[in-house]
Amino acid sequence: MGEIGHNGGPSLAGGVSWRRHCWSAAREALLPTLPIEVVRLRVKRAKALGLDYKTYAGLRAATGHDVVAFLFSSNALRVSALRPAMPEARALKLAEVHCGRLALAVAPLAPGMVEAANPVLDGVHPAPYALAGFGEMRAVLRAALGKLPGDQVILVGDLALERDWCAAGRLAGYLPAERYFG
Repeated sequence: MGEIGHNGGPSLAGGVSWRRHCWSAAREALLPTLPIEVVRLRVKRAKALGLDYKTYAGLRAATGHDVVAFLFSSNALRVSALRPAMPEARALKLAEVHCGRLALAVAPLAPGMVEAANPVLDGVHPAPYALAGFGEMRAVLRAALGKLPGDQVILVGDLALERDWCAAGRLAGYLPAERYFG
């Protein structure tokens, strides 16, 4: 029995390589081994979502659910009042996604402007105000999601303040636009 506060892990008395081996073995014992068929299905699903497998597996492990939709900010889509058309590469990737595609129009853009930039979007809603409180952000995001469960929706954003929307809307995760579209 260890001392108070001991986590039951291996002793730190051995060398660095021994500790690394012990912690690696303990971590492997915690992680489930998935059947190869399940891994193949998940690789296929990740590809259909436009994600690499590592990102998809991480999001899936964190939430325990599959991804049902993406929520893009107009900043991530590169739509602005000066450039109302989305870059072609982003539009093509968005057209290939096999799940829901929602967008948030960041002021001064109106939802109609973002929808006109790419008609494959399933819905466009106004984004939370930049200085909005947490409760107001949550209400705006819930209205945008409708009946979709927040923990199955991934936010793709481009600004640091958009990362806060993920917590306010209780979304599955946040991906920077460059990582998703890059």
